[in-house]
Amino acid sequence: MARTTYLRNEQLRTVKAGYPGNKLFGSQFANGEELYTPEFSNVLRWKLLTENPQKEEKKADTWAPAVVNCAEFLAGQDDGLVWLGHASFVLRTQGITLLFDPLLFDSTFLKRRHPLPCRPEELTTIDLLLLSHGHRDHLDEASIKLVARQNPGLRVLTSLRMAPLLTGMASTLQVQEAGWWQQYDLGPDAPLDIYYLPAAHWHRRGLTDLNKVLWGSFLIRTQDKLIYFGGDSAYADHFEDIERQFGPLDICLLGIGAYKPAFMMQLSHTNPHEAAKAANVLRAGHLVPMHHGTFDLSDEPASEPIRTLQEVAAGGMLRAELHAPKVGEVMPWQQWE
Repeated sequence: MARTTYLRNEQLRTVKAGYPGNKLFGSQFANGEELYTPEFSNVLRWKLLTENPQKEEKKADTWAPAVVNCAEFLAGQDDGLVWLGHASFVLRTQGITLLFDPLLFDSTFLKRRHPLPCRPEELTTIDLLLLSHGHRDHLDEASIKLVARQNPGLRVLTSLRMAPLLTGMASTLQVQEAGWWQQYDLGPDAPLDIYYLPAAHWHRRGLTDLNKVLWGSFLIRTQDKLIYFGGDSAYADHFEDIERQFGPLDICLLGIGAYKPAFMMQLSHTNPHEAAKAANVLRAGHLVPMHHGTFDLSDEPASEPIRTLQEVAAGGMLRAELHAPKVGEVMPWQQWE
């Protein structure tokens, strides 16, 4: 049996009373109390032994989100929220610009189904880079190098044991690591608070690093709003814990794609019904879906996630107001009631 220990950043404030830190089984982080190990047999079952019952429907579904250019917003100073596709967002509030999980380039395994709403070179006013976890569709080396080069004063907020990975990509990065339920130190005059919170997920980038870097989600507290970025997560009881700790949330950015086949995806991502349930549990006022439409990661047809979520909302099963923005559309979140 691997030795059980707990880890957190002792330099940061832990906001949940009595929380000892993230549980480690040997060198591997756990989802709360349980160690999650993705089964390679499930990958083989999915790729070699399972026929997608929606194969033809998926092939015929060429839907992709509409795209509008957001260069003017990036060059300006107005508050706003912009979806760059997948799980990448730009949020500006009170003169501070935050960039979440940027994936700006195609790679061998990730081919974008729609254009980026800006040129990567236009991301030049970033103050804080928030990285939820280490999977390659959230932590992209080429994107990290470019953003670091173009924003020399950039500060990175991320998870425990992520710093060596990031500084290996861009040695000048200023990285602050946090465990779950910890508040980042932004300085005494910062106009916002940022917390690193749980998610039900896992980590792997290579053959020997399974669960050795933590994963999670973010909460941003502005002057009058609570904005939650869910990262990658399965549906689990951490949503109830977050609501219990912080009360109703104003805006939630939650994943709705990459959920089929369920035997492969259900412990990693939320489907549209689960995302709606999570938003309800969080008592969210507004829901902005993400993690759909940009890359082909799973078996469901491209348009199914957002179509299903819209049906859920139309049926009265989503209490939050649903926003389905174009990629690059500036959302005036500060005006939302």
